[in-house]
Amino acid sequence: MAKTIKSAVAEALEDLKKEDFEKFCHQLLDRRQQPRVKRNKVEDKSRLQVTDALVSTFTEEGALTVVLEILKQIGCSDEAKELEEATGGKSSKPAPTDTSSESAGGAGGSKAAGGKHFVDKHKVQLIQRVSNIAPILDELQDNEVINQEQYARIRALSTAQDKMRELYSGPLQASAACKDIFYKILLANEKFLVNELREQD
Repeated sequence: MAKTIKSAVAEALEDLKKEDFEKFCHQLLDRRQQPRVKRNKVEDKSRLQVTDALVSTFTEEGALTVVLEILKQIGCSDEAKELEEATGGKSSKPAPTDTSSESAGGAGGSKAAGGKHFVDKHKVQLIQRVSNIAPILDELQDNEVINQEQYARIRALSTAQDKMRELYSGPLQASAACKDIFYKILLANEKFLVNELREQD
């Protein structure tokens, strides 16, 4: 039986030599794609703590994809192969989904019916109806989906609709992981709207 992704990732990091683990952390912090792991979650942290940071930032499947990518970059192809085998090839799935939200408010995961991401399928409705935008922007910045410059620019826009359009035109196009984070934040701040849109799927 395949291990859970998190335990397999933790074991893979535990098995790395000290110098390889240092290379891994350097590459992780050097990633340009959003979302990015915060430096204080990686520097001088144990391998288990780095695993927790990976999963909380990318979701389990997203973390697996990132770890496999970095292991190959630092020349640890054998370790990457072992990790892929240990997880039953789960990294072949195209994009991480937010399984942690499935029990929150009964709203289900971040994928809508047909496999399209929830935030893409309901783009028009979300732009028109999300009103509690300030805490959403705060959490997006805290999760490094948007940077300080983007945060200030979006906050300066006059209406909630304009702010949502700006999010869709840039930051939410970066990756599926960014959309997963946005979905989790929506679920926390606009729970009833998310549930209503879920019922339409």
